[in-house]
Amino acid sequence: MQPAALRVLALIPPMTQLNTPYPSTAYLTGFLRARGFEAHQADLALELVLSLLSPDGLRAVMRQIESLAPEAVSVRVSQFMAQHGRYLSTIGPVIAFLQGRDPTLAHRIVTRRYLPEGSRFASLDVYVSEEGEDPLGWAFGALGLQERAKHLATLYLNDLADVLREAIDPRFEFVRYAESLAASQPTFDPLAEALSAPKNLVDEYLQAITLAAIKRHAPTVVLISVPFPGTVYAAFRIAQTIKAHHPQIVTVLGGGFVNTELRQLSEPRVFDYFDFITLDAGERPLLALLEHIQGKRSRQRLVRTYLREAHSGLVQYMHWPEPDIAFTDVGTPTWDGLPLDRYLSLLDMLNPMNRLWSDGRWNKLTVAQGCYWKQCSFCDVSLDYISRYEGASAALLADRIDAIVAETGQTGFHFVDEAAPPKALKALAQELIARQTGIAWWGNIRFEKSFRPELCELLAQSGCVAVSGGLEVASDRLLSLMKKGVSVAQVARVTRAFSDAGILVHAYLMYGFPSQTVQDTVDALEYVRQLFEQGCIRSGFFHRFVCTVHSPVGLNPQDYGVALQPLPPVSFARNDVGFDDPVGTDHDALGAALRKALYNYMHGIGLEEDVRSWFDFSVPRTTVKRRFIERALQQPAGSA
Repeated sequence: MQPAALRVLALIPPMTQLNTPYPSTAYLTGFLRARGFEAHQADLALELVLSLLSPDGLRAVMRQIESLAPEAVSVRVSQFMAQHGRYLSTIGPVIAFLQGRDPTLAHRIVTRRYLPEGSRFASLDVYVSEEGEDPLGWAFGALGLQERAKHLATLYLNDLADVLREAIDPRFEFVRYAESLAASQPTFDPLAEALSAPKNLVDEYLQAITLAAIKRHAPTVVLISVPFPGTVYAAFRIAQTIKAHHPQIVTVLGGGFVNTELRQLSEPRVFDYFDFITLDAGERPLLALLEHIQGKRSRQRLVRTYLREAHSGLVQYMHWPEPDIAFTDVGTPTWDGLPLDRYLSLLDMLNPMNRLWSDGRWNKLTVAQGCYWKQCSFCDVSLDYISRYEGASAALLADRIDAIVAETGQTGFHFVDEAAPPKALKALAQELIARQTGIAWWGNIRFEKSFRPELCELLAQSGCVAVSGGLEVASDRLLSLMKKGVSVAQVARVTRAFSDAGILVHAYLMYGFPSQTVQDTVDALEYVRQLFEQGCIRSGFFHRFVCTVHSPVGLNPQDYGVALQPLPPVSFARNDVGFDDPVGTDHDALGAALRKALYNYMHGIGLEEDVRSWFDFSVPRTTVKRRFIERALQQPAGSA
């Protein structure tokens, strides 16, 4: 049997992104086609949302609401019912506008008389001045018609998501759907219970689009990649549908969630839905698996693959030692088969950096496999996606970029590395400039001193519009404990170099790290305030530290002064682990103030205020000097 006799279909399950395809299927489809296989792909996440957010979908939602008891109807749902006719008449045009197919509709949307407005529009009230001026005028001024309309249309869709969540499926989210059913669940029971429950309207729509995709592509093998816990429930629903209607199709599960959380899988019921589950980089395990399906390779010679043994019913892990496919040989991703003209450009936040995650179609590409630093204490540095570092030549990367632009017609790129290496970015920038490749790109980096002003200028000249990087807890003591390899002063100089080059900067921030005190937290917020004040960063996000079993903190907790809490017996997912910190800081109470302060800083509000004003309770005065960042910026570039 020749490879082309197999038909492989790679699926993106709900919910990932609405503005651009998640790249896993593009990587695998491009790789398999280069190896001679007939491979196709489909984005069921996008299809599900477009099916629900349509006139027929909203009519079905209304029928479901009318069957509810009156006491079960929330205020939001009542508002939807009262304006149902307006939603029916506007949903099609709004979707077309967000897909870029009807830009002139912006003129009607910005009048605030065209769209029905639910509770999400209350967020605009915080921008209304005492004189009653235009609430979005500060952000968009007299221009920015499309962006203003896009923001209003996004609020409109968020109102509808609230209705779906409150009336149809309490787990519904545009990005993290039913996340709690899978994230670090030691047993399969919660997920099994949800999958055995009667289907709700969202499930029925997902089943219909799954069957339509199977009919359209007639695959013999279906690959489902689950990058996050919020894609797991829908992935299992898809597999459940395939097994019920086409049991002969081989179903395979992989992706980031599997690679981090299912490394101790022993639950046989998972294999009622999936025939095989592969770990880590998918190319080598997939080639071995397809050879096995073709009868060319025994089961014992599968690579990093779980299966259920037919006689005993027990889960077995097969790992025949074979080298992974080199990063230079994985080929060029392809988006062929994905409906690139149907993705939705959304504008959730008015901050110019934050919009990059939801607005516009970005081709996702990797500069290098793994992380060149791989030392951070909070990161899963023991796992393959971090620990195995491989690069590629600038010429090869530029060839891939040229091929993708030729295929998609889109010149925006998001480099999705854990941390793109400075040397590789410099070489790629020089190659792009030499070829006069007119792309816009952004990606994740480490704020290391290699990014001097001259390099930042070079990156900007090559098309770099934004970077994101981890400042984490802005404390030199904690940055050292984390093994970040940077200092606060160094981060200030690097981020300012990017900003001076016209490149937007986003900082990933963290709180709740082992041994972090209230004083550490207040001081960290003061550093962040000064970074905004000095124009070093444009946006950021505070997330609570979570200890994972694969990180240095999880592997060696004694080195960080904490004790891990015992995990229950695990047969399904294992990743997050609780810990006891003798410092005893109430990080939950602090977190609300941090997020509130950061939200305001991103909108240019409160930068002159004492950081203590953001807390609802007494916290100590900061020990950081008022002009610390300003003085750090006066030091030579490249200083530690």
